[in-house]
Amino acid sequence: MKPVSVPGAERTDAAPGPAPSRVRRLGRALLPGPAPGANGAALYRRWWLPWLWTAPAIACAVIFGVFPFLNTLLLSFTDAKPLGGAASFVGFDNYSRMLGDSDFWLATRNSVLYAVIVVPLMVLLPLMLAVLVEKNLPGIGFFRSAFYTPVLASSVVVGLSWQWLLADDGLINTWLEKAHLIRDAIPFLSDSWLILLSAMGLTLWKGLGWYMVFYLAALGNVPKELHEAASMDGAGAVRRFWHITMPGVRQAMMLVGTLTGIGSLRVFTEIYMLGGSTGGPGGADRTLPFYIRDVGLDPLTGNAGYGSAVSVALFLLTLGLTLLAQRLTKEDES
Repeated sequence: MKPVSVPGAERTDAAPGPAPSRVRRLGRALLPGPAPGANGAALYRRWWLPWLWTAPAIACAVIFGVFPFLNTLLLSFTDAKPLGGAASFVGFDNYSRMLGDSDFWLATRNSVLYAVIVVPLMVLLPLMLAVLVEKNLPGIGFFRSAFYTPVLASSVVVGLSWQWLLADDGLINTWLEKAHLIRDAIPFLSDSWLILLSAMGLTLWKGLGWYMVFYLAALGNVPKELHEAASMDGAGAVRRFWHITMPGVRQAMMLVGTLTGIGSLRVFTEIYMLGGSTGGPGGADRTLPFYIRDVGLDPLTGNAGYGSAVSVALFLLTLGLTLLAQRLTKEDES
């Protein structure tokens, strides 16, 4: 029996909802919803939400990174003073002065020499140290902690300790004299070359434990089977280190080299603690950051514009080193 349909009594499955208000339509237009086909939590996520979470980090990067860099670049074309005041545009005069300044080239030589000596040693020595402490032997945790302890110490405290060790009447000279190995004290803190080499030693000593941790993490990804197979084939420890360990941690070596190179070009504390406020006798050991402080931040004779120009030169030198490291990394991967 067919049901009887009564005109005007048709029923629909779903009644139409109320029309969206004007404010809601305007909000949807200004704040579009998720992309078509989105599901799950993406249905409730707006396009601006990721930017909201990253806004504090972006603001910090702009305030403490981008703005100071642009301000330094602008100041390098002026004769601004460290304590402020009227500044006039001088064009490229600061850069012309910098290229003819022998003190600038001396500081550049010290910074580059610092990087040339420290970077290879800082790449290899922590790796060798990590290989030594990698094995799970009784008491190995104590040695790992001991090697990492200098990283936790303040740079100033470490510098004062090295002053005591390297002074003319310090521990090292005293021991060497009592052992009748030297007659006169070695001028670690008065000879310009010895000050520079001592500062390099301080940098190496303080950074070994830090980069050792990098290599310990990288060594965990080197397959143990390769070492076992090479050992069964008669390969000694040196050959395994050269042909298995080093290729396995090559990316970590590139990272350590880049970070160490940037840090070496920016070294200041070590020179200041061992060479004094003048940067060695007659300023012979000043690096670029040390030179920037002297020429750009002195309240009486400083020129913030010229110091900014030297800062731009340091930035370009650091950028060149970073690009070179990236190029070497890409060539290694290919």
